[in-house]
Amino acid sequence: MRSEAVALADSRTRTADFVALAKPRLNVLVVASTAAGYAMGAVDGLGAVRVLGMLIGTGLVAGGASAFNQVIERDADALMRRTRMRPLADQRLLPVEGTVFAAAMSLTGLWILAASANLLAAAVALATLVSYALVYTPLKRRTSFATVIGAIPGALPPVIGWAAARNNLSSEAWVLFGIAFLWQLPHFLSIAWIFREDYTRAGFPMLPVIEPDGRSTGRQSVVYAAALIPVSLAPTLFGLAGRPYFVSALALGLAFLYLAFRFARTRAIRDARALFFGSILYLPLLWIAMIANKL
Repeated sequence: MRSEAVALADSRTRTADFVALAKPRLNVLVVASTAAGYAMGAVDGLGAVRVLGMLIGTGLVAGGASAFNQVIERDADALMRRTRMRPLADQRLLPVEGTVFAAAMSLTGLWILAASANLLAAAVALATLVSYALVYTPLKRRTSFATVIGAIPGALPPVIGWAAARNNLSSEAWVLFGIAFLWQLPHFLSIAWIFREDYTRAGFPMLPVIEPDGRSTGRQSVVYAAALIPVSLAPTLFGLAGRPYFVSALALGLAFLYLAFRFARTRAIRDARALFFGSILYLPLLWIAMIANKL
């Protein structure tokens, strides 16, 4: 009985480790952004099969990308307090296991997207996967500009949703891309400031690492948050949303900009955390306001 109990415990631990590779909690926002893009693009109602397939497919591709990232960065993850207990960094899983798991998730997700939505949505998801795992992840070790590059795959989920709904990449899709792109940069910069010692230890040349006084980090956070305001108002100009959304987006944008200004002024950890948590609230609230105004 004891050996069976130990085997069951080991099985549960390994299952939990594979789930951790996919970062399901962090990818909830990815799936939500995809759903928002679909909702804004849908013209004939929300087809249940297409929506479910799109969400599952996107979630699997996002999980696969996260797993590939952990395979590639396992040595660096082992050097950082924040990530040292990840399954590959802690050597609870082998790199080959992580690679096979990442590939299986990604390919399954792409197939589901192509079958339930269309080939264009699957192609955008593939571009997201490749740019994240094969471009952004290696660049993190070379340049602080990788943060900007990484915002590209991070901004593609609403485009996946739009492509699934419309089977095109019209200008409205790129407005949604622009919102998600600019939103990510204050979000990432606040994380980089909070964990700058970890990034230094791992050898990642993040902006707070190469310019430790934090002035550039704070200034760029403000610039991107300010640029986000007019871009977030653009859906009204493109006819995707009306005046209630415009007012909501303006209020959210000003609040987000205030948090960025406060962080830039003090460069205190508490204000970086406030900017980070504010960013976590900003995007889903903006999507909700956009969708609600369309209904």
